[in-house]
Amino acid sequence: MTGPVAPYGPVTPGSAVRPEAASSSGLSPERAALRKAAEGFEAIMVRKMLATARAASFAEETPLTGGGLQQFQTMRDEHFADVAAQSGAFGFARSIEAQLAQHLPVQRVS
Repeated sequence: MTGPVAPYGPVTPGSAVRPEAASSSGLSPERAALRKAAEGFEAIMVRKMLATARAASFAEETPLTGGGLQQFQTMRDEHFADVAAQSGAFGFARSIEAQLAQHLPVQRVS
C-alpha cells in the first residue's frame, strides 16, 4: 500500500451500497459493486479469524457446551462479521476497495 486510505464514511448495518442505488449515492455501478465485494471479503476474513480463535479455546466440555451452544456461537460470529464489515470497523474492505478501485476506468463527469 502506498499510504493511508481515507475512509469513505460510516456505513450502518443494512445500508450497504447496492449497484442499483449507486446513482443516488454518487458512486458508479462498478465502484458500488466493488465496495460490496470488498465488504463481503472482509466479512469472510473476520469469520475465519473468529472461528480460529474459538478453535483455540481451552474450555472444558460440559453439558452446556454442546452443539446448541456451538451453533449459537457460529450464528453470532457470522452476524458480528457482517456488521463489522458493513461498518468498516476493521478497515479491510476500505483498503481492498481503494487498491482495486485504481484499476477501474476513470469516470468522466458530463
